Amino acid sequence: MLTFLAPRLAEILGQASHQDLEEVRLRVNKPLVVKTSAGYHFLDKQGRRVPEKDAYVVSAGEIDSTIQLITKNSWYAWEEEIRRGYFTVPGGHRVGFCGRAVLADGKISTVRFISSLTIRLARSVPGCAEPLLGTVCRAGQQVLSTLIISPPGCGKTTLLRDLARCISEAGFQVVIIDERSEIAASYRGVPQLDVGPQTDVLDGYPKAAGAAVAVRALSPQVVVTDEIGHPDDGAALAELARCGVKVLATCHGESTADVKARRWVSDCIGVFQLAVILSRRRGPGTVERVLSLSRGT
Repeated sequence: MLTFLAPRLAEILGQASHQDLEEVRLRVNKPLVVKTSAGYHFLDKQGRRVPEKDAYVVSAGEIDSTIQLITKNSWYAWEEEIRRGYFTVPGGHRVGFCGRAVLADGKISTVRFISSLTIRLARSVPGCAEPLLGTVCRAGQQVLSTLIISPPGCGKTTLLRDLARCISEAGFQVVIIDERSEIAASYRGVPQLDVGPQTDVLDGYPKAAGAAVAVRALSPQVVVTDEIGHPDDGAALAELARCGVKVLATCHGESTADVKARRWVSDCIGVFQLAVILSRRRGPGTVERVLSLSRGT
């Protein structure tokens, strides 16, 4: 990740602790901010956590230099990434950016005058799914379709990724529909994180299109996808279930009651046999409850 930062920023981050680093936030003429499992912190020029008044201030030139390193001085060669609002760099790290949108026919054609970058570090937590594995994958022989529910930042995707890895290692054929490239953190189509030996990744596919490809061409036993919430998502998952495919998915929410109140749920809540509710109460990935959503499970 440091190789894609402006030299001074790379030097500062190189001195900071990377043990639990989750994000780096760069804003023009604003303090350098990092996020760890303990929250957000300001850094000074030695990479130390300090009050805001003592923090290192990121310059416009450092933002520009970082963008040049990421794009290899070819901004317009990254049109698709620019339209969707983020880059994925080697290692699977994601770089989101803010600036002035340029529209063509009401759609974003490019973005100019970049004012901030948010770098989200891709990392897996091997073993984090093991306490749930015996519940989701019974005796290594039957996978129960499972919906993981939590507010943002509570470890849904990390848990989902490790479940995919464990289930793949247990011998199941797994397909990940990775619409936002967050589960496998693919770079140029190749997963940068371990998602298991029998896992295929449909990187960047919308869920409905990915579900169709999975059923027609890949013969999955389990399909894994992240952040469902659109009516089309519900219909796609329901079709997978009708084809006998088990589904592991996540969505934002506080509880099953919260999720069931949404319009898209009517199409697919019957797909799921289990719901796992997460929080950050004891850190990201805290399992608050595991609930049965269907009789006989």
